[in-house]
Amino acid sequence: MVDVKKNKRIFVSVNDPSADVHCAGLISALKRIGSPVEFVGIGGPKMAAAGCELIESTVGRAVMTYTAVAHVGHYYRLVQRVRRYLQEHPVDLVIVCDSPSFNFHVAKAAKRAGLKTLFYVAPQLWAWGGWRIHKLRRLCDRLCCILPFEEDWFRHRGVDTTFVGNPLLDGLPNDLTGVRKDYSQFDPQDAKIALMPGSRLAEIESLWRPMQEIAVELELRNPGMIFVAVPASRERRRLLERTQIPSFTCEYSVDTVRRTAAAVDFSLVASGSATLEVASSGCPMVVMYQTNRLLWQLVGRWLVHPKFFTLVNLLADRELVPEFMPYFTSTEPIVQRIDGYLRDAHLLTRTSNDLIDMVESLTHKKAGEEVARVVVEMLS
Repeated sequence: MVDVKKNKRIFVSVNDPSADVHCAGLISALKRIGSPVEFVGIGGPKMAAAGCELIESTVGRAVMTYTAVAHVGHYYRLVQRVRRYLQEHPVDLVIVCDSPSFNFHVAKAAKRAGLKTLFYVAPQLWAWGGWRIHKLRRLCDRLCCILPFEEDWFRHRGVDTTFVGNPLLDGLPNDLTGVRKDYSQFDPQDAKIALMPGSRLAEIESLWRPMQEIAVELELRNPGMIFVAVPASRERRRLLERTQIPSFTCEYSVDTVRRTAAAVDFSLVASGSATLEVASSGCPMVVMYQTNRLLWQLVGRWLVHPKFFTLVNLLADRELVPEFMPYFTSTEPIVQRIDGYLRDAHLLTRTSNDLIDMVESLTHKKAGEEVARVVVEMLS
């Protein structure tokens, strides 16, 4: 290990629940290797529990691009606060994690203060917004990416990039044979299905009701089904309960994506990092997402270029799971697709095996440890 001088201080900027988990893991990894580093920043409860002093809690307020305009004032004031902090307090390194629309501003503030900046989780410029690569080169000293194909993409465009593995898989063994599901005795009448509407308010507002409607329709076709909803926090559980439709009943399991996916037969998941956790449990799924129809027609469909949108399909470079992104207002095709899976035990078993095969290929690097090594190099 490279020696690091004592009293080094790292400022961490996080704005959503998954980044909160990622950076908590990084903080813990740095502590395990004995790096004498203090952490301060903006983030959530996982970072705070890992030992980061929060100057403001930001995670509960995370929003998506299409609703961010309503929060401009809040984020402007937050960036100003971060800028003042970086100018007035000793900091040796700034780490920004995910949320590029916000964290580009934090990185700019860091550069104005003369500080090195590490981007942890690459902005998905390969999917859309490729012109921002010039901004990334100016603001980023090192980039730690969590998707294997990103390393070459960013390196070829002049960004010092390292693939570190995916932090969502850090706790998994390299061999996941025992996780594979067997559907040889499966009966859709007894199916247990998980609903995962995401952690951000905008996701829940656009996905929770249609997910419930899909579940009601599936239960009409297969009486006896059991549904489990997975909110990201107790606060989000209260929101789901308040907006539960009268014809729908379910169990709730807070912040248990992987554990719940291992215990159910099928999952309906909001697009995002949760899809990889579900895949790591060998659980077949359908992925859905929603966006503003007008903005999608005018802007989105011209800017977004990848072959797939769902993380697990991107990693496999083929459709491992059906994705409805965006689905707009029609849920019937989603009902039909899920019902088709539930009536085909061979398809369910093959999908489970394919998901595990894809995940196993990513378990050999542990992201927390790999990013910790990069941080030590930058501080030395």
